[in-house]
Amino acid sequence: MRIAIQGEPGSFSHEAALKLVPSASIVPTSLSADVFAAVSEGSVDAAVIPIENSLAGSVLEHFDLLLTHDVQIERETLLRIRHNLIGMPGTTIEDIGRVFSHPVALAQCRRFLAEHPDMESFAYYDTAGSVKQLMELRDRHAGGIASAAAAEYYGAEIILPDIEDNPENYTRFFLIRRTIDAVSDPDANKVSIAFSLENRAGSLVAALAELSALGTNLTKIESRPVHGRPWEYIFYVDCQLRTRQEADRAVEVLGPHCAMVKSLGVYREAAE
Repeated sequence: MRIAIQGEPGSFSHEAALKLVPSASIVPTSLSADVFAAVSEGSVDAAVIPIENSLAGSVLEHFDLLLTHDVQIERETLLRIRHNLIGMPGTTIEDIGRVFSHPVALAQCRRFLAEHPDMESFAYYDTAGSVKQLMELRDRHAGGIASAAAAEYYGAEIILPDIEDNPENYTRFFLIRRTIDAVSDPDANKVSIAFSLENRAGSLVAALAELSALGTNLTKIESRPVHGRPWEYIFYVDCQLRTRQEADRAVEVLGPHCAMVKSLGVYREAAE
């Protein structure tokens, strides 16, 4: 099974993909838009994307891409995020003068960076990519903040493990496939829905009241602006279900209140 990810091999997305499909063949891409295009065009079987981090919040671009591509969420998983200071083999912490990583990873290691003011931090496009770069350049004065898998993949060495500020750091990942290829899970107990509302007073309250009356448990709501239409929004909700059939009913009851409703996927909720 060929699975696209955004980022380099050894990234957290790579780790999540192998957690979901242990035998997967990973296809790294540079941009999230390229990941979705690869799935839509059928050049890969599926993709694994991060959708939400317990500390940094939602990956907003991915909500937009889920709406605009003919894909469905098939599964989800939670990954504990452990950040490590990584360098070339034999490097010590005293050798490191520059640290590279994704901006979110740098933000989640503020305490460590504050405690080492001699280390200048630089934003990079990918956590694993920062390790790949320092190994290619053979730079003994550069460090990367990334996963243990990245250190192993590129032959680097963990200088200091678990440098994140907060250990309660999890990222939720989706496995997505083309709608025509998505496999229905009879034990699904969660649905993700996107909808836009008619521009009238109380429309959001009315829509959410319908979901409440149905008995679903709303676990997340996110709003995103409609491009080209100022002050209009797309709402994204996750609902826990008692039965698989409630997912279809949830879309049905939203219809009268909404200008657009789309199910993004019905799947089994991930356990920690």
